[in-house]
Amino acid sequence: MKIVSATQIREIDEYTINHEPVTSIDLMERAATAFSSWFMQHYSNIKRIKIVCGPGNNGGDGLVIARILYSYGYKVEVYTILPTAKTSKDFDINLQRLSSLISEQRITPNSKLPQFHTEDILIDALFGSGLNRPLAGLAADIVQAMNQAKTIIAVDIPSGLFTDTNNSKEDVIIKATQTIAFQLPKLAFMLPQNADFIGDWHLVDIGLHPTAIAQASTNYFYTHTRKAITYLKKRSKFSHKGTNGHALLIAGSYGMMGAAILSARACLRSGVGKLTLHAPKHANDLVQSNIPEALFSADDNKYLSTTEWTEDQLKSYSAIGLGPGLSIDTKILSLIHSIIEHGSSIPLIIDADGINNLSTPEGRDLLDKLPENTIITPHPKEFQKLLNRSWQNDYEKLDLLREFSVKYQVIVCLKGAHTAVALPDGSIHFNSTGNPGMATGGSGDVLTGIITALLAQKYNPAHAAIFGVYLHGLAGDIAVKEKSIYSMVASDLTDNLPKAFLEITALQTQNS
Repeated sequence: MKIVSATQIREIDEYTINHEPVTSIDLMERAATAFSSWFMQHYSNIKRIKIVCGPGNNGGDGLVIARILYSYGYKVEVYTILPTAKTSKDFDINLQRLSSLISEQRITPNSKLPQFHTEDILIDALFGSGLNRPLAGLAADIVQAMNQAKTIIAVDIPSGLFTDTNNSKEDVIIKATQTIAFQLPKLAFMLPQNADFIGDWHLVDIGLHPTAIAQASTNYFYTHTRKAITYLKKRSKFSHKGTNGHALLIAGSYGMMGAAILSARACLRSGVGKLTLHAPKHANDLVQSNIPEALFSADDNKYLSTTEWTEDQLKSYSAIGLGPGLSIDTKILSLIHSIIEHGSSIPLIIDADGINNLSTPEGRDLLDKLPENTIITPHPKEFQKLLNRSWQNDYEKLDLLREFSVKYQVIVCLKGAHTAVALPDGSIHFNSTGNPGMATGGSGDVLTGIITALLAQKYNPAHAAIFGVYLHGLAGDIAVKEKSIYSMVASDLTDNLPKAFLEITALQTQNS
């Protein structure tokens, strides 16, 4: 699913109007109907609402919503906020249509501000995705008054929030509890800095022209279920462990073998044919008793992995996962160097302490030597260390993420609520699954195991990263229904990987 700019949204609307064809007023009716349908499904027991409309087409949407909800028995109060005398044509038409049913309360710069209360249910239809300057004057005052309410549902985007550029910390923005967006997600929805304004967001289909969407050029994508399920490979009736890949997982050190075990279990649950876990010698009994399905490769060092790998030692593996629980040490950096040098043709994922070792002054010298399409999976703090710099806002973070991926021709999974997978072609793919319960120690180790298994099964590295992140989040979404966001632990993700695969294969079957 494409994520497009505010300008492109306008162009897609215009294309739909010209080529469907449909009048702009009827397209507005369609959008408002889709919003109202969602609203009535989720707020059927709430009959008294207040709708705040601006002077443009977002306000026109609000007027149509008011008319529809009124026809279904809702008691609707409508406020039209008119900072100037200028209004859009479609706003005027819909105000006239509404006036025969209910009268609006018009607020101008000379009017007394309306009073909104904590218990009010507000619909924000002040300003839409075309806003390109901060709110000021009457508009800012109204938003501050609206933010007294606990429940605000934004039409398409919270008023005052820019669609694809950074707001300043001083900007006045609606703090929505729900945002109902039309057809396509906005880039603003993907960024942590906007979480307090957007709340939970949902998409409603308003029938924008598919050709216009297909023609829109963008570097941003949202991995929706319909796309994610196409990545899962179907297994041949005659497949065996040899055809499903042999993964090498280099993980663990004294006191951190839990990370290695979590990663190994996830790898085994993600379809790999055979797994070798390479860890310090002291871990043999622990691994053999806790993961009987895995082969154990003991390092000569008792407490740390220090093996410098040769091409001959690596040639039997179809993918390498490296990093969970390794520790930071110059000897481990030499190990990583040997993997890069002698295993350059083997798909590689680097996580956790693998990344932390690359973030040292000596380790950064290896970045240029990483094989093309190596996957690295940092969280934001690890990415800052890798860059050796921070960022001012999440838009700058995305720019740095893209630049890093393109410069080193690697795939970066920047972990978060909508994990961003940056590809060497400059595109960024945001994930649609997952929940706050996954913010727990070891969750990243599970992700490493999943992606390692997919690479071993000869998934394209980009697909392995995007699908692995999706699968990881889906397992979390299944787990949270039983465990809650407060009680989930990383092993719950692995335990629910079978259900995640079953869900995806069922959807594949339905779609075929």
